[in-house]
Amino acid sequence: MLFFSRRTTEHRGRRALPPWRYRIAGLAAAALALSFVQANAGNAAGDATSQAGPKAAADVVRVAEFLAECPYTHRAPDDPIVFPGLPGASHMHSFFGNDTTNARSDLASLEKGRTTCAPTTDLSSYWVPTLYDGDKEVEPTGTTFYYLGEGVRDDVIRTIKPFPRGLRIVAGNAVATGPDDNTIARWSCLHHGEVNPSHDFVNCPAGSMMESYLDFPQCWNGTDLDSPNHKSHMAYPVGGECPSTHPVAVPKLRQVLRYPVNGDPARFRLASGRGYTMHGDFFNVWPEAEMAQRVRDCINAIIKCGADGTP
Repeated sequence: MLFFSRRTTEHRGRRALPPWRYRIAGLAAAALALSFVQANAGNAAGDATSQAGPKAAADVVRVAEFLAECPYTHRAPDDPIVFPGLPGASHMHSFFGNDTTNARSDLASLEKGRTTCAPTTDLSSYWVPTLYDGDKEVEPTGTTFYYLGEGVRDDVIRTIKPFPRGLRIVAGNAVATGPDDNTIARWSCLHHGEVNPSHDFVNCPAGSMMESYLDFPQCWNGTDLDSPNHKSHMAYPVGGECPSTHPVAVPKLRQVLRYPVNGDPARFRLASGRGYTMHGDFFNVWPEAEMAQRVRDCINAIIKCGADGTP
């Protein structure tokens, strides 16, 4: 605060200014001082913003992930990986993503197809055995496919490579005879952690939904897009890294399906059998540039991204 004399006596031979002029001068000086303080504060804030960048580091979730939401498209007793070119040779499958998938699908035909996925750049095809409640088909209302870095050490995550275009993978055991028969299927209840997950169907409370989780292998032999058993060209990590036989780390595909059913699990069956026969098929038709950008900016950078490939 600045103070000025209000005396009206003369000073150095000149008559003093009237009191109202002192008041105006005081207000002007105070306003000038306030403007100076605000300008300095604004500059400091600007410097802090420019140093922090367009998105504050605190807003970034340090999880190596991007995803695709790919709703159900159709059912067919086809499997272009296991029974290529043989319509009707398979048990019933429910397909997600690319809506042209059938027994004769290959990379060229799928690239010409359409998709239900978000993002629409993902033309990949995903499929699983159809779930039945009694004799009624049940399709999932939640269909999320996560691409993750988890399962390997952080230093390995930073070396993960994109899936090669045309890669085909089958995960799970369609011919499992029991819950411990080399199956990786997991069933749980949405928002009901008190129900223990199981390899087989679970009894979910009224009003909830039954969930299926399936993790695909994330180590590739670096050569083959498929193999005779549709599995041996891929492997799961051991001790946080890929085995020497499958040295190329790729994203872990996690398939999460939510079915609008609950109650007595004895009512449910898959087209392949009990819940522990749950398996998933993946035919990669991501455009190379789109996949590469997401792997670089989300997985290698260990940043959680949405369907658009950004944090």
